[in-house]
Amino acid sequence: MLTVLVVEDDFRVADVHVAFTEQVDGFRVVGTARTVEGGRRLVTELRPDLLLLDRYLPDASGLTLLAEVSVDTIMLTAAADAETVRAAYALGALNYLVKPFTAEQLADRLRGYARYRSALSGALAQADIDRAVKLLHDGDRSAGPKGHSPVTARLVADALRAAAAPRSAAALAAELGIARATAQRYLATLAESGRATMTLRYGSTGRPEHLYTWLP
Repeated sequence: MLTVLVVEDDFRVADVHVAFTEQVDGFRVVGTARTVEGGRRLVTELRPDLLLLDRYLPDASGLTLLAEVSVDTIMLTAAADAETVRAAYALGALNYLVKPFTAEQLADRLRGYARYRSALSGALAQADIDRAVKLLHDGDRSAGPKGHSPVTARLVADALRAAAAPRSAAALAAELGIARATAQRYLATLAESGRATMTLRYGSTGRPEHLYTWLP
């Protein structure tokens, strides 16, 4: 069983990451932390096999913790700029997944990590090392569904975050000038990743309307 520590400042998102992780056979979450300091302490106490680490933490950058600890790490973060991605890999991150993502996308990376760990044992030839690295990323899926645009995802997330009241896909689509189906797809992804909640409102026709609220 591979043990996992989740370091994420938003406790709702951390709960989603825990749930996603524990759906994958062979993984068990042993702790969560909301700060770099908390992560540092729990790494020492729990000695996890794998760290799921956010970039944005209240006391310091998650990259600070990545640089300090000698633990296999997958970054789970909204930071999608080239500088942060390069820094994370330079500091030793094994994989990088941009929020929002689905349970399947995280599971792909966890399974790849498990195959990588299993392949790296005993005396290794170069071919064994090459195979292990290939196994680490073989199952990676795109950080969004087919046709998913990071730019549109950010626009939808920012609009929902700024909304003073729950918003429907139709209202958000009209505001942003995109198709209702497109807005619905991105809003559903935000809800699945734990960044938003979805409630139902029933109109006079009896057909429910999905309303989305950003989780602070």
